[in-house]
Amino acid sequence: MTENQEDKIRRAFAEKDWNEIKAENSWQIFKIMSEFVEGFEKMTKIGPCVSIFGSARTKPDSRYYKLAEDIATKLTLEGYGVITGGGPGIMEAGNKGAKAGKGKSVGLNIRLPFEQSSNIYVDLDKNINFDYFFVRKTIFLKYSQGFIAMPGGFGTLDELFEALTLVQTSKIAHFPVILVGSEYWGGLLNWIKSTMLEKEHNINTQDLELFHLVDTADEAVKILNDFYSHYLLKPNF
Repeated sequence: MTENQEDKIRRAFAEKDWNEIKAENSWQIFKIMSEFVEGFEKMTKIGPCVSIFGSARTKPDSRYYKLAEDIATKLTLEGYGVITGGGPGIMEAGNKGAKAGKGKSVGLNIRLPFEQSSNIYVDLDKNINFDYFFVRKTIFLKYSQGFIAMPGGFGTLDELFEALTLVQTSKIAHFPVILVGSEYWGGLLNWIKSTMLEKEHNINTQDLELFHLVDTADEAVKILNDFYSHYLLKPNF
């Protein structure tokens, strides 16, 4: 544990008087509101988009980087905009592909002490910075008409399962959720089926239909096109 992490724990347990609590919470509320307002104002002007999730640590020579770039290009050629977390790795690949396809390239960047800064392929007028993960995730989910999960870490899993939960509970429509890379996701999906479903009965058989597993860009784009050939595009919620 770093000194900065220990300091955060100490501050969380430090005693505060009522005035300190009230002042701190009030300013935090205004900051959160300002992030929502900026996100809503910018995103309502953009139109239908697909979110691409994935690791910030993926290198440009990775096959998954190249695959994410290809998917994004094909999406923009079909008329979709692309939303990513705005950072490096898979996010950069998504924005780069969107640029190559001359489509809308959106970056929802989170301010972190490591890993992340906005990549150069995000459209300047579509680059939004956040301090709060939950605000950022709300914008992702509200303005996406499809979700593509490339290989990634805890953040990718967080975004993926948030999307699946909202679809499962009908808080958003049953938009396509697409996992790319059977080699990467296969173990997780086997565990979901064998343990969550068959052993513990924590999900229903129908829940396995909430997502698709593919290995190519063409497969991913076809799922989205087949789905939206029947529906009009509009923001969630």
